[in-house]
Amino acid sequence: MVARPPTLRRFREPTRRLPLRWGNYADRYYTGLVLIIAGAMHLQGANNYTLIILLIGTTSTVVGYSIMPAQGWRRMIVALPAVTQIWLMLTGPMSMWTLVIPLLCWLIVRHRPLVSYLALALPIANGIILPRFYQEYSQMPQALAISFVVLVAAAWLARLIAVSAAARR
Repeated sequence: MVARPPTLRRFREPTRRLPLRWGNYADRYYTGLVLIIAGAMHLQGANNYTLIILLIGTTSTVVGYSIMPAQGWRRMIVALPAVTQIWLMLTGPMSMWTLVIPLLCWLIVRHRPLVSYLALALPIANGIILPRFYQEYSQMPQALAISFVVLVAAAWLARLIAVSAAARR
């Protein structure tokens, strides 16, 4: 077993310190994360003829954010921007720049320090570069796959920045 560096052993997610009124941290975190991702996927698979998929995706995303372990106001303020951004993605690869919104929502819900918001530069760069290669809606699955990797990398970068900031304190 690999020993963790001292900094990582001392760092504890800020949301783990919150007293939860119901459920436990792991269940709420993983269920919320799955619902957020599933909601986004449902919305991207929708069109004018499958409105029920839009309803399912929207509801799933809102419920996912609302059960994440976080302060109540943080969970509530991100629901509308997150859903709005996913609906904007229905316009195609030219709207990849909007992926900065779900990362911003994630950083708010995860109680990341302000310095970790530097990670928002990754989806911004993704939104500038990707539309140069993918313009048609038929290319959306490839653009989304690349963008998903960029978003996950940015979220982990934000966490590393938060760990580093906590170690300096």
